[in-house]
Amino acid sequence: MPRLLDKIDGPADLKVLSLAALEELAAELRREIITTVNATGGHLASNLGVVELTIALHRVFNSPRDKIIWDVGHQSYVHKLLTGRRCEFDSLRQYGGLSGFTCRDESEHDPFGAGHASTSISAALGMVIARDLSGDDYHVVAVIGDGAIMAGMSFEALNQAGHFGSRLIVILNDNGMSISPTVGALAKVLSRVRFNRNLRRVKKRGEKIITALPRGENLWHLSQKLEDRFKELFMPTPIWEELGFTYIGPIDGHNIQDLEAVLTQVRDSANKPTLVHVVTTKGKGYSPAESDAVYFHGVSAKGGGNGEIPTYSEVFAQTMLRLAREEPKLTVVTPAMPEGNCLSIVEAEFPDRVFDVGICEQHAVTFAAGMATQGFIPVVAIYSTFLQRAFDQVIHDVCLQNLPVVFAIDRGGIVGDDGKTHQGTLDISYLTLIPDLIVAAPKDENELQHLLYTAVKAGRPMAVRYPRSPGLGVPLDTKLHEIPVGKGEVLRYGEDVAILALGASVAPSLEAAGKLAADGIEATVVNARFAKPLDASLINDLSGRIKRIVTAEENVLTGGFGSSVNNLLQESGRCDVQIKNIGIPDEFVEHGTQAILRARYGLDVEGIVRQVLELFPDSVSDSSLNINGKARTTQR
Repeated sequence: MPRLLDKIDGPADLKVLSLAALEELAAELRREIITTVNATGGHLASNLGVVELTIALHRVFNSPRDKIIWDVGHQSYVHKLLTGRRCEFDSLRQYGGLSGFTCRDESEHDPFGAGHASTSISAALGMVIARDLSGDDYHVVAVIGDGAIMAGMSFEALNQAGHFGSRLIVILNDNGMSISPTVGALAKVLSRVRFNRNLRRVKKRGEKIITALPRGENLWHLSQKLEDRFKELFMPTPIWEELGFTYIGPIDGHNIQDLEAVLTQVRDSANKPTLVHVVTTKGKGYSPAESDAVYFHGVSAKGGGNGEIPTYSEVFAQTMLRLAREEPKLTVVTPAMPEGNCLSIVEAEFPDRVFDVGICEQHAVTFAAGMATQGFIPVVAIYSTFLQRAFDQVIHDVCLQNLPVVFAIDRGGIVGDDGKTHQGTLDISYLTLIPDLIVAAPKDENELQHLLYTAVKAGRPMAVRYPRSPGLGVPLDTKLHEIPVGKGEVLRYGEDVAILALGASVAPSLEAAGKLAADGIEATVVNARFAKPLDASLINDLSGRIKRIVTAEENVLTGGFGSSVNNLLQESGRCDVQIKNIGIPDEFVEHGTQAILRARYGLDVEGIVRQVLELFPDSVSDSSLNINGKARTTQR
């Protein structure tokens, strides 16, 4: 039986469907998303929660002329299916396929790309002002979640939008969640509204009854004067109205008819900033996701597990729990990522020492700095690309004052399927340029726990970055010890070439050395451990004996670990050394599996072997070094 979805090639096809057909379409969309995401991995619960809202938006507004901006963009799968990308949907998050977020390069229906939260209102306001300056009249709609709207950037944009007073529509998609349940004072206000959904229905019934009475119109008009007082008891309208917005809601986000009616009214009559409060259920229509929206927020592709080997994130959390038991002054701060950082085990035992501050990365860092001034040892658990948002706070509020804040940086290096908004390939560069900050990366999960212990004991700012992946399966030491700051370790000795590797690049470098040995090339392999300070003594000693040096890192080459090694060798006068840096070129890394991306950038075993051999042109035939790195034949 043909599906309605198969007939939807663009938003215009939605506008001819009946209400019954729309409800069937909503069911088909949910089935398509569940099937595809279970195969490809991706964000499940958030997309299931916005099916009806997305349908209503595309029926009421005329994309791409009207601009619909999805905050974060992780809930845009329905939008993709309805805007001409249905036939490509099975390529979601696959190398060369559709992005898991909105992407301007992908479709004219994506007016703004995003993978981080709280950007939509600022971007939408920019489009509004551009529209007004150009004398145009299209509509601009920002769809933002109740977690993202609590971030400082969102309030900055709301404040400016209210000041300008231009026509802007903000849809508050309120499901009580970001990745984890939303936190903060405003979340409590919204939850009060969420549990008073019947107020709108009561108002509709009341209007019908009162206006049917003698002089009912006058009575209804009088009742509206009392409504503001009534709202203040139940709804957060004063917050938005004081910011210059007209507040409408709450609306049932799964009732297409009601959504269309309200959105049409706003589209046709609003002449100032308007906030439409829509209440949805994350994971709607899929009972496992409805009952556990945190677990089903993002799911992995089937078959993507790795047995019993713990992830680096899990080892981080286990180490924090051990350290919290030993050190009463240790606290953990996370910006809306307690689940991603596996902190539930720490929070269960020490609920007063784990702080989820919401999607507020800047606040998280300075909040931690404040605790550090009072003798505490705060650990900021954060993703690499999220820490970018607090760059000034790391400099000004932590390092400038030399405060003992630990940055536990998850998702460092190549992340994979989440794509260019989440690849942690910049952190070594942007952190090593900051004075007084130690920057380290472990070779495996066992070394991670020792580096975290070292950071807690350091008494100064220190960052430990680790990858998004299971560990290597090495045994975990039961007793933790400090690692001397700025000291690497030699894992293998050889006199032909030295490979200095950092973090996740150490294991493939060590394996590559074994393959090189089979070609008669003996490599020294160094686990650098520290991107800052470098082990200058070790590197200078090696470069005095070995005249071919290779560095390997999952970071951009500009300003990275290899760049620092180059500078050190130059300052030491090692002009006779051949240096090759392996890392990410000057580009953003697209989505794809970690294996595919590491192969693309020569960061897997074969890529490291190939690039080391380029330093030995006399040891291989001219045909052995395929320019695309896809083949190698040795001739000794």
